[in-house]
Amino acid sequence: MRIGTFLDTSGGPAAVHDAIAAAGRRGLDAAWTNQLPGSWDPLALLAGAGPDRGPAELGTAVTLTAPVHPAALAANALTVQAAVGGRLTLGVGPGHGWFVTDQLGLPYNAVAARTREYLEILRPLLHGEQVTHRGRFHTVDTRITVPGPPPRLLLSALGPRMLAVAGELTDGTVATWVRPDLVADHLRPALPDTARIVVSVVTVVTSDPDAARAGIERTFGVAADMPAYRAVLDRGGLTRIAETVVAGDEETVAAELRRFADAGATDLVLVAAGEHPERVLDVADALRTP
Repeated sequence: MRIGTFLDTSGGPAAVHDAIAAAGRRGLDAAWTNQLPGSWDPLALLAGAGPDRGPAELGTAVTLTAPVHPAALAANALTVQAAVGGRLTLGVGPGHGWFVTDQLGLPYNAVAARTREYLEILRPLLHGEQVTHRGRFHTVDTRITVPGPPPRLLLSALGPRMLAVAGELTDGTVATWVRPDLVADHLRPALPDTARIVVSVVTVVTSDPDAARAGIERTFGVAADMPAYRAVLDRGGLTRIAETVVAGDEETVAAELRRFADAGATDLVLVAAGEHPERVLDVADALRTP
């Protein structure tokens, strides 16, 4: 199982680049950014790392498709791929209605169909192919001539229709707010055997796991009201976001993270929380697959 770290982008580019360098020195497999509404662009932050700084993989988990034309995203991703020396993994997702429609005024309907068409355009453009497409949502007749290998491509997919799209058109899925049982029973069976399952896990090494979970719930609990996350929590028999948090002493955390590998997760993105986040990465060092 590959172990990556989630990069806190709140400190801006310089802090992110320092964190990428630290992840490389620690020997982590990957460092991941995320797109937060109204905040830094995740791809641009990775580009600034350059070709040599940090782990072997730099990824977005995820950047949003809705605000960006697929040809523009392809050009951007290939540019970043060149800037980081071919280490980019492009994780994409459709976002949520409260942001896409309520804040940006863009349509958020037929999400699976819209995402499928987007990827049918994006994927060949990433491979340097000419795309001539007249569809339900996009009309495209173009080719991206930026040289170099395509980035790996992942999709934020939780429901059956989106997982089908991920299995057909990408290298795997990026999932969050899930437990190992859902990975084993829902995600792994829905994807090809070779697909990556990248799971973001909020993790705390602590002597008071109940307090840690309560703190995470106060910060992130609203995510349970978003339809995509509500559906996956329900599918996993969970009520609150806090129930997905891995918290406890080192032994407990190691055992819980190992369960994700046993369930079929290929990668973990550790969102290390609590007063001593470095302790999470210390525990994770022992879980990496050479």
